[in-house]
Amino acid sequence: MTLPRLARTAPPVGVGIVHLGLGAFFRAHGAVYVQEAVAASGGAWGVLGVSLQSPDTRNRLDPQGGTYLAVEQGPAGEVARHVQIVQGVRVAPEDPGAVLAAMAAPGTRIVSLTVTEKGYCHEPSTGQLNPDHPDIRHDLANPLPRSAPGFLVRALQARRAAGLAPCTVLSCDNLPDNGRVVRGVVLDLARRIDPALADWIAAEGRFPGTMVDRIVPATRPEDIVRVAALTGWQDEAPVLHEPFRQWVVQDDFVGGDRPDLGAVGVQLVSDVAPFEHMKLRMLNGTHSALAYLGYLAGHATIAETVADPAFAAFVRRLWATEIIPALTPPPGVDLPAYAGQLFDRYANPAIRHRTWQIAMDGSQKLPQRILGTLDSNFKAGRPSPGLLLALAAWVTYVSGTDLQGQPIDVRDPLADTLRAAATSADPVGAILALRQVFPEPLAARLDAPLRAARAALMASGARAALTPA
Repeated sequence: MTLPRLARTAPPVGVGIVHLGLGAFFRAHGAVYVQEAVAASGGAWGVLGVSLQSPDTRNRLDPQGGTYLAVEQGPAGEVARHVQIVQGVRVAPEDPGAVLAAMAAPGTRIVSLTVTEKGYCHEPSTGQLNPDHPDIRHDLANPLPRSAPGFLVRALQARRAAGLAPCTVLSCDNLPDNGRVVRGVVLDLARRIDPALADWIAAEGRFPGTMVDRIVPATRPEDIVRVAALTGWQDEAPVLHEPFRQWVVQDDFVGGDRPDLGAVGVQLVSDVAPFEHMKLRMLNGTHSALAYLGYLAGHATIAETVADPAFAAFVRRLWATEIIPALTPPPGVDLPAYAGQLFDRYANPAIRHRTWQIAMDGSQKLPQRILGTLDSNFKAGRPSPGLLLALAAWVTYVSGTDLQGQPIDVRDPLADTLRAAATSADPVGAILALRQVFPEPLAARLDAPLRAARAALMASGARAALTPA
């Protein structure tokens, strides 16, 4: 039996947000919040999605009028919601001029981003623009950009030329001080193109910080089949997500113009930093630790990993003795209770969040997820055996071969560099010499303890190395 293709049933909404990087996470998180905010309070806050690389998402969504199903996966079953706030999708490499025109349109008041850490074309160890990045070199020489920073700068340049206010730039990526990072790379690139433009952006632009949280596993072909059976609709672009969600946003928008996010549970605050440090270190940091060590121990998903008693004890110990002591809790937050909530989320058997998926792009993620905590602990004289073991597992992972000699498909913008370092005569020394990842003072402190952690990992294997001697 052929099922009907999912189609738009709600009237179009005027575009107020252009979103760069319309991947599964934003469609399962930010887009759902925006749709709820429009339903609650109205406003022309439709989303125009932009893919900076592949046409795949556009090709799947266009026949459905830009709509899709967001399927909540809880222990008790699955619940589907029809998301219709996305009004269309543009593919930047096909027509960058059309993307710039949409970003510079008078109705666009927010440009948001989920382009992953590597999409900011910055050095993760410093947060500053990498002027030697191939896309940045292209964007300096050409008016039609390739990179996310390039599109932001050229769109702001067009708005200034047209006498329009700048749009608010809203990063929704897992970066510490993400608002500050995107502001910094935009201003640096703008200054290299036109110093007066950079001055205007600095004075008039707004780059609020955010913290986003929802586990969104990659959609598999078998998920598409299952969602069709669940709903009776053929949706080629469903997204799957856990029940939990959180969005903390610094309430600093150009002209105060934004959807009524507070009406639908978004926490609007003056300072996001305590929330983002909590989440990046407690959730993302342990996610990465479980991903590398769990993968090397033969576990396919996070739920499977924490179902192993050795890993369950390991992650609880990480929170209690290495991560929570290095944090200042956000107002009103009980960090041990938050850790317990995280464990329950990890253990949700309905969420198949694969260890290899979380392990991607480690060179871009580890500075904010793990290295910051290690640095704090070094300065406080606190031992960090679990985080050092996780870092040692990453060194093994990026070598391209697991502990049994089987190949690993390493996906990272520095994959070739990492593999060469991790397979050299001195893997730890060569890895720590990579200044794109490790600032020099921290690398020096890490040298001896990381060598010891890697020796323990290689001698006893991932699972056995979890238990303190």
